[in-house]
Amino acid sequence: MTEGTAPASPSSGRLPAGIWALGLVSMFMDISSEMIHGLLPVFLTAVMGASAEMIGLIEGIGEATASISKLFSGWISDKLKKRKALTIVGYGLSALSKPLFALAPNSSVVLGARFSDRVGKGIRGAPRDAMIGEMVPSRLRGAAYGLRQTLDTIGAFAGPLIAILLMAQLHDNFRLVFWLALIPGILAVLVLVFGVREPEHEAPPLQTPLRIADLKATGAAYWIVVGIGAVLTLARFSEAFLILRAQTAGLAPAWAPLVLVVMNIVYALSAYPLGALSDRVERKPLLVIGFAVLIAADIVLAVASDLTTVMVGVAMWGLHMGMTQGLLAALVADEAPQRLRATAFGVFNFISGLSLLLASLTAGMLWELVGPYATFIASAAFTALGLVGTAALLRR
Repeated sequence: MTEGTAPASPSSGRLPAGIWALGLVSMFMDISSEMIHGLLPVFLTAVMGASAEMIGLIEGIGEATASISKLFSGWISDKLKKRKALTIVGYGLSALSKPLFALAPNSSVVLGARFSDRVGKGIRGAPRDAMIGEMVPSRLRGAAYGLRQTLDTIGAFAGPLIAILLMAQLHDNFRLVFWLALIPGILAVLVLVFGVREPEHEAPPLQTPLRIADLKATGAAYWIVVGIGAVLTLARFSEAFLILRAQTAGLAPAWAPLVLVVMNIVYALSAYPLGALSDRVERKPLLVIGFAVLIAADIVLAVASDLTTVMVGVAMWGLHMGMTQGLLAALVADEAPQRLRATAFGVFNFISGLSLLLASLTAGMLWELVGPYATFIASAAFTALGLVGTAALLRR
């Protein structure tokens, strides 16, 4: 089979090597991205004098851009049946965007760099997730998505740790750290090129993108998952505000990436076992528990008066991510038709990205106008509304 990695055998409970390779790709790219992301809020505020509203704008536009890119890359992937090629383009663009952060003279150029990085993320996300769904049988999908998320999240806490060490050794030289972030990005692309093969597909003729008939064909159950994801994302703004919250509690600028380390350690430790658990029990009730954990995290972050309590809230935020992100991906793969799987991921991520844009902009305005307390209480309120609506939908 050319360019093909066969799905896991139905009689085997082991995940194929391609899933591990895609997880390593995600890990290396997250190391690269989080070396920058963990320092970026401090770099913007302390070096460039940017406001919380500007940070919300940068993060919101970046994630919305990624989601729009996922929408179209998913459709293209389904029509061309070229998952790996699009994934390489996406990871390559993200890697090449890293030097822009080091060269940026002002926050507007940082916005452009973030835009380029997130376009790369958007291009790769839907075809990669669809490829994972095609490499394993449905009974192993929770474990497969959970494993990729765990390896991704290991990179997400290794990156900030590396940034902290480099900042100490390089005397708080932000720009040099940003340059060094290019190295793991290049490693991610190399592992993808040489270590991943996708299942073979027959490519049907291209059709009009995102036809109404295709969207209807995804089914009501899929759209319920999309709605749950959108509400959940609306309540969960960018992690940049977790870093700013820790700063208000006394965290030194050079230690700012520690926030992402704490969050992502919990995220990594919980994503795979909870994903595997969801293969043995009903997935949807676990999402309801994930909503409740986010509400608790928001309340802790809103009322915290010291750094230790803030870090407890950050850890709870990471647990919420571990409980929900892999589950949502598995639910999308479960409910979407195979021929439209990448398109389904694209639509899901597009709608979630628009929610994240609105959430980050709202968080930035509330932070500037009222303060951190209002930002996290508003998130808790949105989550509570989403929890009530989701519980009602699931009962139906």
